[in-house]
Amino acid sequence: MSDMITADLVDLDLAATTKEAAARSLAERMVSLGRVTDLDGFLADVAAREAQMPTGLDGGIGIPHCRSEHVTEPTLAFGRSAPGIDFGAPDGPADLIFLIAAPAGADDAHLTILSSLARQLMDEEFTSALRASTDAEQAAALIRGDATLTAMAEAEAQVEVEAPAGAANEQGEGGTPAPFRIVAVTSCPTGIAHTYMAAESLEKAGEANGVEVVVETQGSAGFDRLDPRVIAAADGVIFAHDVPVRDKDRFAGKPTVDVGVKAGISRPAELIAEVRGKAERGEVSGPADKAAPMDAAGEPGEGYGTKLRKWLMSGVSYMVPFVAAGGLLIALGFAIGGYEIASAKPVTEVFVWGDHTSWAALLFQIGGLAFSFLIPVLAGYIAYGMADRPGLVPGFVGGAVALQINAGFLGGLIAGLLAGGTVMAIQRVKIPAPLRGIMPVVVIPLISSIVVGFLMFLVVGKPIAELQKALTDWLSSLSGANAIILGVILGLMMCFDLGGPLNKVAYTFAIGGLANPNEGSLKVMAAVMAAGMVPPLAMALATVVRAKLFTKAERENGKAAWVLGASFITEGAIPFAAADPLRVIPSAMVGGAVTGALSMAFECTLRAPHGGVFVIPLIGSPFLYLVAIVAGTLVSTGLVILLKGARKVKPEQPTPAEQEPKVLAAA
Repeated sequence: MSDMITADLVDLDLAATTKEAAARSLAERMVSLGRVTDLDGFLADVAAREAQMPTGLDGGIGIPHCRSEHVTEPTLAFGRSAPGIDFGAPDGPADLIFLIAAPAGADDAHLTILSSLARQLMDEEFTSALRASTDAEQAAALIRGDATLTAMAEAEAQVEVEAPAGAANEQGEGGTPAPFRIVAVTSCPTGIAHTYMAAESLEKAGEANGVEVVVETQGSAGFDRLDPRVIAAADGVIFAHDVPVRDKDRFAGKPTVDVGVKAGISRPAELIAEVRGKAERGEVSGPADKAAPMDAAGEPGEGYGTKLRKWLMSGVSYMVPFVAAGGLLIALGFAIGGYEIASAKPVTEVFVWGDHTSWAALLFQIGGLAFSFLIPVLAGYIAYGMADRPGLVPGFVGGAVALQINAGFLGGLIAGLLAGGTVMAIQRVKIPAPLRGIMPVVVIPLISSIVVGFLMFLVVGKPIAELQKALTDWLSSLSGANAIILGVILGLMMCFDLGGPLNKVAYTFAIGGLANPNEGSLKVMAAVMAAGMVPPLAMALATVVRAKLFTKAERENGKAAWVLGASFITEGAIPFAAADPLRVIPSAMVGGAVTGALSMAFECTLRAPHGGVFVIPLIGSPFLYLVAIVAGTLVSTGLVILLKGARKVKPEQPTPAEQEPKVLAAA
């Protein structure tokens, strides 16, 4: 931390009486050293951070801080106020004020150093030494952690730690039960101070109460996920956070306390007692909300295949809304104005308010623009899934190049993987300290964009474009038996995992064809949607035809499955497959294959990427399309009833509430 604070950045007699004046006084010292380029701009960023949440802490500490584009390098200034300044702490004014300034693209190493300072602030010996300091150089050295000033305190702390450890070992040998184990996650909006102070506070409170506390700090310097074995062995969970916990589903099913990050700093012992109480009462949390795609990527110990699937699904999940919005708008334009609307003049040149063709052209052109983002978004968010935010710029650039050279959907996939891999490679290079602050903002986007652009334009782009053209030509030439076989394959894929990875591969293949539509690609889209509607519709029908084969819960799910199936939400069949996969999934696959084959045989087409029966008017040969869906649904329904009926079904036992009226009647 030697380059972050010097004696020139220390004011042991801070004259300011308000937090705004204190921040200005300390910031002026940063400006004089060239650490801040725009005083007012920086103070505006400090005030914006302060408005999110007060930065005063119990114990007389104020830590105004922010990340700002006006900061040239991570810097820390310290001021000591005799009367104290109100920073919003519950216990009153702060006399120790730390102004932390980090560049907008602060690197991991410097943010880690700042986090260590945040942990130091929870040490009473450290804060007492600062209050007693009479020399600015001495105070700066203490904050930097110079060994000459801290060796004695560390030695005393080591003696204090070793004694209880020895006693604990002796007690452990005596057969005392294992300690209560807690895993915790801390995070705050900027991820610089509160995140790490809450972690330190919880860990210290755990030591004082004989509880093992392991904390995952989700700060600006990134975070290392807790070992799954540590989470599995934990007796309780504490979330002390002001931003969403990433990958929260890892902690589901355990006693959980969920509070703001300041509670983790100010009352850690209470939180520990609360989670222990919940554990004693058997209170556990429910399933967590589904994580964002990139949040779940790259778990420790995962194989490359699993990671690749998650990266690709990250891109697809962000792409689908563009496909749905753009595709439906294009389809509506065709429905209102006919297929010739594709050659209409731009609405900025010709638009007649009372003319339906003008409105059709407007819908078509808006949809076309939305659709033009499809490949860049796919590539950008594949890279995002691999390398987080630094992957976005080269990913979008690579996707745009793929679009320009007609590499299509395949080009977007390759561009995203190239961009993510390039950024990950750059991040492994050791960079001199002076350059680290500009790496995420300038260096990584610049170098990775050049590399990805070069590869897409001059190396892999042309072969991919040729492959994409060959695939498009093949789809255009599909007819007869070949088209039917493809329909069978797509139907099987759509129904195998009911919305899982294989389902998404088939769906992504179909919507990729819509980027450059032709007769073959429109047939594929129709077959995919029809097959995807079959499983929930078949399960819904089966619960009506043979209700006794299904539990009460499944019969209720069957009612919802009618709507889900009609809307092309294949996941509506998941509750049935989860309860009886060996009978439900094969039945769904056979019905999906029948529907896919019939749709292709009937040469049905579809320009909308989603919508189910609600876009039937936009389908070529709509009556035959419905025939294909009904046929597959009947086949799946018959099979699932046959397979379920072949087993010995135990009659569903009535609940105590259902038995009670009968008992009373008998009495």
